[in-house]
Amino acid sequence: MMFQFLSQPMRLTLRQLYRVWSRALCLALALLAGQSGLAAAADKQLRIGTLVPKNSLYHRQLMAIGESWRLAQGGTAKYLVYPDGSQGGEAEMVRRMRIGQLQGALMSVVGLREIEPSIAALQSMPLLFRNWDELDYVREKMRAGMEKKFLDKGFVVLAWGDAGWVRFFSKEAALRPDDYKKMKFFAWGSEPDQPETTDILPAIQTGMITVVPSTPYFALATQIYNTAPHMLDINWAPIVGALVVTKKAWDDMSPAVQAAVRATSDEAGVQIRAKARQEVDEAVDAMKKRGLVVNRPNPEQLREWQAFAAALYPRIRGTMVPADTFDEVFAHLKAYRASKGQ
Repeated sequence: MMFQFLSQPMRLTLRQLYRVWSRALCLALALLAGQSGLAAAADKQLRIGTLVPKNSLYHRQLMAIGESWRLAQGGTAKYLVYPDGSQGGEAEMVRRMRIGQLQGALMSVVGLREIEPSIAALQSMPLLFRNWDELDYVREKMRAGMEKKFLDKGFVVLAWGDAGWVRFFSKEAALRPDDYKKMKFFAWGSEPDQPETTDILPAIQTGMITVVPSTPYFALATQIYNTAPHMLDINWAPIVGALVVTKKAWDDMSPAVQAAVRATSDEAGVQIRAKARQEVDEAVDAMKKRGLVVNRPNPEQLREWQAFAAALYPRIRGTMVPADTFDEVFAHLKAYRASKGQ
């Protein structure tokens, strides 16, 4: 009896202790798992390179995308943007992505074609697109296929953007192709480093170069128009770009994080395109107030330019732009213009 009286409470106490121990073990394991998750989140970094200036429209949109990623990722995940070409030229940024030093980059076609050459079709065919509507139509028609090509190369396209039309800024007035054949063009290098404005301006002043192909926004920001005060008012070619991240970085994100980043990236692309196009007109107006002369070709001169560009296309097809992509662009343009009665 004595034994039964003592042993029964002891058995209950052991059960209680076992339950407490079990709960404590589960709690400890949960805490360890939580700490491991936080450590993993702390290790999560998304490093993005770009040539765009700090605090510019493009930089701000990149930061917005990064904030959505950081919040969705949780923990102490870090998002870093390296603006102003601090990671090198665009070809160098592609190399850094391939070896894991960067997880993404916002680049123009100059860098994007290092990954997928067919992207050059959107930028490397002069006077092909007459307006933004034509570019948007062709890009959307080719978007799924183009993004698949990038994915096959190990990159995910998150946002598409552009940065205005290339115009010709010259020291003297010029209207026809023959006028420019007498001039000395500045040729933009693609790698490894981008040319500095401090190299361009003295070259114009000394006569080493007399024409600079540039977007109006860049010409205003760098004051190229002060030494090359004549602008030819034709849309030579659009500057097209995109934000890409490595497939490895993308696959490391959960579906929820991917969805958040995708939504913010889509909105950023819309904002970049809209603002960049607005800035073209605003930049031209600002430069005109400070002495820029805008030279508008008449219909006959425009036909000369169109003939000049058409003569370049056979040399571009199959070299700068893959032949099948070249043909696809022209087919989409033909369909679009037919739908508009053009």
